[in-house]
This record gives sequence, C-alpha cells and structure tokens, in this order.
Amino acid sequence: MAQLLQPCVPAGWLSQAGRGWAGPWAVQWECDACEQIFCTDHITYTQHQCTSAYKKDVQVPVCPLCNIPIPVRKGEMPDVVVGQHIDQDCKSDPAQRKRKIFTNKCLKPGCKQREMMKVICDQCHGNFCLKHRHPLDHDCNGAGRPLSRAG
Repeated sequence: MAQLLQPCVPAGWLSQAGRGWAGPWAVQWECDACEQIFCTDHITYTQHQCTSAYKKDVQVPVCPLCNIPIPVRKGEMPDVVVGQHIDQDCKSDPAQRKRKIFTNKCLKPGCKQREMMKVICDQCHGNFCLKHRHPLDHDCNGAGRPLSRAG
C-alpha cells in the first residue's frame, strides 16, 4: 500500500480497485509516478511536487529553427539533443548555412578532412586539405616536380 503524504487522505478508505478512494467528501487517487495517495486537488505532479515525475512526465522538445519535434531518449539532456539536431540534421536556413562553411572535401583517398576554402593543386588541379596540398602528399599525377613530403 502507498504511503500517505497529504492529510486529506483518510486512512482505510482505499477502494477495492486499489486505484481510487471513495468517501463522502472526496475522491482520492494514487500517483502513477511516485505511488503516493492524493486528493483530486493534489494529484498532478506539480501540485504535490512529485520527485518521480520525470519517469512519467515526458515532454518532447521542439527545434527552435525548424519546429520539428526532437526525440530524446531516457537519460539524455534535451538541450544537448536539440543542439546535435541543429548541428547535423536541421533543415532550416540558419542551420544549413552554419554547416556549409567546411564544404571543400579533400580528394586524397581515405582522407575525410574538409576545408573552409578550396586548396587546388597547381599540377593536377585537384582540391585537397592543408595536410595533402603538396603534390608529394597526395601522390600527384599532374605534370611538374613535387615539392614536399609532409606526414
């Protein structure tokens, strides 16, 4: 049986169903989160300051840019999940402009680096990252003499 927190719950008035109270003056209910007994005035999570409300009172945050609901798993912070959505998946104009800063992908096989501006090889005219910008660093096939061999 649940513990009594509010003085408005008369002892021994639990109904046979176990979910409500029957009495001449009030109806009493068991909180589905903390399993305490409360009158109709105190049954909501905020009215009885339920410490287990997070288990049941699930709210889905909405992206402030694209107004799409963002699913949040148990234990995740909604602010962090919405931030990740804005950085990776958001379809709004400001979020896409933010992501398009680094769009110049290195053509060296296996390299996933992107640069803010194009770094074009003078010999093969390929676009490379700063690490692979020199002809020897990206195994250049173009005409001319290689100048560097960076790690």
